Amino acid sequence: MEPGTARYEKGLIEIANRVFAYLQPDGGWGWSNAGLVDGGAESLLVDTLFDVKLTEEMLAAMAAVTSTAPIRQLVNTHANGDHCYGNIVVKRQAEGAVAAGTGGYALDIIASAASAAEMEDLPPAALAALMNADFGPVLNDYFQEVFGAFSFDGIEFCPPTSTFTSSLSLTAGDRRVELIEVGPAHTKGDVLVHLPDDGVIFTGDILFIEGTPIVWDGPVSNWLAACDRIIGLGCPVIVPGHGPLTDAEGVHRVKDYLEFVHREATARREAGMTAADAAKDINLGPFADWIDSERIAINVDTVFRELAATEAGIALSDAPTTGLINLFEQMADIKLGR
Repeated sequence: MEPGTARYEKGLIEIANRVFAYLQPDGGWGWSNAGLVDGGAESLLVDTLFDVKLTEEMLAAMAAVTSTAPIRQLVNTHANGDHCYGNIVVKRQAEGAVAAGTGGYALDIIASAASAAEMEDLPPAALAALMNADFGPVLNDYFQEVFGAFSFDGIEFCPPTSTFTSSLSLTAGDRRVELIEVGPAHTKGDVLVHLPDDGVIFTGDILFIEGTPIVWDGPVSNWLAACDRIIGLGCPVIVPGHGPLTDAEGVHRVKDYLEFVHREATARREAGMTAADAAKDINLGPFADWIDSERIAINVDTVFRELAATEAGIALSDAPTTGLINLFEQMADIKLGR
């Protein structure tokens, strides 16, 4: 299915022969996409969702396929919870099928080594504690606005069982699947899931379509290179981590945004502004209507850290970081126009 012919509605949609995307409008905070590759005798799942209920709904929608082609492999494209917190649901479903003798398999959960390590930093219990903490009315309200639709209490952390670096070739039944590590960019270990015989690629959060990208890790140059890698693969159907299906034009728009932010942030740093002031000062222009535009605060902060690391001759990962709560406070202020 070509992106222009697909309606952006919640649920499962067949995007190529026996290849499916699971979409979650509006694509904002936590409303991520996933995918299913039907290999005949078995299936491969690309990502899970932010909580148990949403992942159970997704698996129910996939049951017509997975009842005869059970999920044997699960690929997490990166470490953010909206792409991996539901792992435990898939694991329990697989264990239940094996115990019942109904054709299940031992589940292999696959991620880049960098992603697997990063998942340890913010397990579901940590996000549940964050939501239950008191940061004052403004930040509490902002956390409720962006994460209040999800339930993190009691989710069992379910990390990968297999890891890789750089690339990994898989077979899912009769399908070829290529995993390509392009992080650090959005996170420390972002992975593309490419189906070379089907003209489909699942990008994880390297792509936000009609929504604002968020550069948790960077550098921006890595993210731009990842976009070029996607374009170079020439897939007619591209499934972003958030937002509707897209094609190369959508990738170019993400590149335009990242280049714009890097340019504008660099100019303001050279003028002596702080990252927080620079984020408020930037006029987003053609990108102002993208949802979650307040993420400019994190993106500018990452550019400032990148530039400082370059000047100091150190790795970006070794540069001092701004506290997560402080960054969310900055986003809340921008959202409220403060």
